[in-house]
Amino acid sequence: MTQRHAPLKPLWVCTADLLNWLCENAKVELVADYEHDRRHLAVDLAALMRQATDDLTRLYSEPPDPAEMHIRFLGWLRSVRNV
Repeated sequence: MTQRHAPLKPLWVCTADLLNWLCENAKVELVADYEHDRRHLAVDLAALMRQATDDLTRLYSEPPDPAEMHIRFLGWLRSVRNV
């Protein structure tokens, strides 16, 4: 499970393209990595969302919007089959 489009912490941007992580390529890689365990993908992404929220809250004067973080980390999973 080597991910090319991995998060650069604590900024939570993609190491490959410097877009906010999860970029579209990271999503594709994660779905492939978790092909046989999609529910575990959701659990892992929820933990990463918490980690990102904590990091970004420490870095910036305004904490990240909870709804935007949910969409960024978990909202896209509904469009993936068998999650």
